[in-house]
Amino acid sequence: MAIVRKYKAKVEQIKNPLPDIFTATFSSDRKFQYLPGQFLHLALDEYDGISQWPESRCFSMQSNPNEPRISITFSDKGKFTKRMANELDKGKEVWLKLPYGELFTQPHNKANTVFIAGGTGITPYLSLFTHESFNEYTNPHIYLGFRSEEYNIYKDELRGIRNNSCNSSETKFVKFVFEDTDGIIDIQSIFNENSTNSDYFISGPPLMIKSFRNFLLSKGLEGNKIRTDEWE
Repeated sequence: MAIVRKYKAKVEQIKNPLPDIFTATFSSDRKFQYLPGQFLHLALDEYDGISQWPESRCFSMQSNPNEPRISITFSDKGKFTKRMANELDKGKEVWLKLPYGELFTQPHNKANTVFIAGGTGITPYLSLFTHESFNEYTNPHIYLGFRSEEYNIYKDELRGIRNNSCNSSETKFVKFVFEDTDGIIDIQSIFNENSTNSDYFISGPPLMIKSFRNFLLSKGLEGNKIRTDEWE
């Protein structure tokens, strides 16, 4: 089990590419230690580093462990994230506690692996896709759903996908689904393309995760071949 550490961190950059979407990047005097697919707790209130941990929320790290800074993306839908949208300015100090989760560290088949993400559910995948460990996956299949093409704000990270068998061209194994033109992600079509021979990763809205998981189970897929990112 990974050792969880507390980091006093500083906001290096805050972007607001869409009205309801924000990306924040943090630095620290200590090197961040985590693995692809893991997540952190972020606290906004003042903290002395030793007393009771303040109110916080969980966020997947979309940066990969080789990067000196950590990036997260969030939507200001709730009370805490609205505080983040209002308070996270460049130079602000926050506290981060990490790492948590074992999304990609559990044993799983790395051949013909299926990755499904809806919206900001892509973020834990990015930490893997841009890391050298993704070269261990042969013939991956990636399905990414967004509200519209405008909401695909991850083009730079996706261009950095590492996988030797794919010659660095993400279009060979990434399929985009834009709700305004294509409709929602179709789990039936994904299953027809991959069947029960693959391990599936699902990340996104809770209702999507639940319905996709139930569908795959109904088709005879074993539960240990379905991994979900649903720590919220």
